[in-house]
Amino acid sequence: MSTLHYRFWPKGFPRTLQVPETSLYYNLEAAARRYPDKPAIVFYDTIVTYAELKRETDALAGFLQQRFGIRKGDRVLLMSQNCPQFVIAYYAILRADAVVVPVNAMSTARELEHYVSDSGARAAIVGQELYKSVAPCMHGQGLRHVLLHRYADYLREKTDMSIPDVLQQPELVVDAKDEGVARWNDALAAACVPGPHLAGKEDVCLLPYTSGTTGLPKGCVHTHGSVMAVIAFTQVWRQLFPASVFVSVAPAFHLLGMQNGMNLPILLGATALLLTRWDRDNAASLISRYGGTVWAAPPAMLLDFFANPDIDRYDLSSLSLITGGGAAMPEAVATLLREKFGLEYIEGYGMTETASGTHTNPLWRPKRQCLGMPLFGVDSRVIDPATLEELPPGQVGEIITHGPQVMKGYWNNAQADAQVFVELDGKRFIRTGDLGYVDEEGYFFMCDRLKRMINVSGYKVWPAEVENMMYSHPSVHEACIIGTQDERRGETVKAFLVIKPESRGSVREDDIISWCREQMAAYKVPRTIEFVDSLPKSSTGKILWRELQERERQESRAH
Repeated sequence: MSTLHYRFWPKGFPRTLQVPETSLYYNLEAAARRYPDKPAIVFYDTIVTYAELKRETDALAGFLQQRFGIRKGDRVLLMSQNCPQFVIAYYAILRADAVVVPVNAMSTARELEHYVSDSGARAAIVGQELYKSVAPCMHGQGLRHVLLHRYADYLREKTDMSIPDVLQQPELVVDAKDEGVARWNDALAAACVPGPHLAGKEDVCLLPYTSGTTGLPKGCVHTHGSVMAVIAFTQVWRQLFPASVFVSVAPAFHLLGMQNGMNLPILLGATALLLTRWDRDNAASLISRYGGTVWAAPPAMLLDFFANPDIDRYDLSSLSLITGGGAAMPEAVATLLREKFGLEYIEGYGMTETASGTHTNPLWRPKRQCLGMPLFGVDSRVIDPATLEELPPGQVGEIITHGPQVMKGYWNNAQADAQVFVELDGKRFIRTGDLGYVDEEGYFFMCDRLKRMINVSGYKVWPAEVENMMYSHPSVHEACIIGTQDERRGETVKAFLVIKPESRGSVREDDIISWCREQMAAYKVPRTIEFVDSLPKSSTGKILWRELQERERQESRAH
């Protein structure tokens, strides 16, 4: 175990923190009792107070229990863009002692079928524009109930901000034959009273999906305790308060946005500034009008924000902390933040399997393009991937980690558990698949990935999953997916394709990309296609993806 970082541990901070044994919903209940009239959410220029947030959460929880038949441990799929309804639905599912299955709003019907069938979700709460993707799952052993919401219903005050189209849509007309579909406003109007809230620290509350080398997404089993650990640790480490105002514009289905932009402010009784879709001018307006102080965002979002030629029109002086992860912050942008705005970008590190954060840089002594040091009670090590021997500082190996935020395991997937968990010194560690090292001061740095993954603006893209989908294209004979460098996204997706003889000359790059957009979430879609006569292979016939990846890197460096 590396203890070098304790030399730089803040004076007065304990090395471990006791995780609260209450549920996440209890955080909302406490905040509503303490600050009933305080803004919990600012949605464009509409305010939702903590009293309103709790009241509607309880009503929706009662509806889920009494009308949808949701019981303790049932999985409920949540698929929506950022909005007050996402927050209410998330906490209503928890209030009903059920399990949230958060799903990317860009997911296609094909991807949703796997999430529904694998999780066994009985119900879904979705933005109305996404119903067409969810509807095919309502048959057989699939979803029994769907609750639709309309974003415009929570746009109650006039605003001069730019309103995206999805907030201006009329209420969706659903075919009367679609049994099991209910509407948000009707659910709240039913005023159902929920039963006793029984969930505690050890109960499962969250099942986010992450893919892997097999290509099929796997559910990460998180308890109230593992999710709570991250936000409790973050509150202390980053010295946050009920007076903090969070810029909550990162997608809430993703652990970065969910933990830093929703669960953390509710723990504190703080205010969250929400946008349904990313818009750098709207984000600047929110910060300026409502005094945003804390912002967790992937580098690509910050890069776009601070590249705004009109940024000097806005008062950003309230911003005091900018954090993030998922990709290294470009040096030029980090320097701009420091020199022009007096802000350090505090980088952190985590995984879906660890409910987001396990490492972060200290506010008082951050390092650039660095994962930071392990948080309270986290034991992280760098090991030889083959022998599992711990390596000394400076030597590159696989990062493994043990701590209260690590998931219980993958949902109904003992084989995957056996591959990712390892026991050392009587502790259960998760293998991150990331290659890195510890420096002489105990800070962790990442060098490369042991596992095959592409990071697109903080979203993980697993090549095997994209390849599996592409093989269903009638013209594709063989496919290999790699990552390429992208100035805005960090990385983007590239496909090498061998086309079937009968289709050669008749299928174009644009045809393949258009087809991909219908099959997979937008961030997974290859931005470039390279048609080749053959793919490099080993003597056993395995495609040598590393060879193509290295060739791409060399060409990128040459340019």
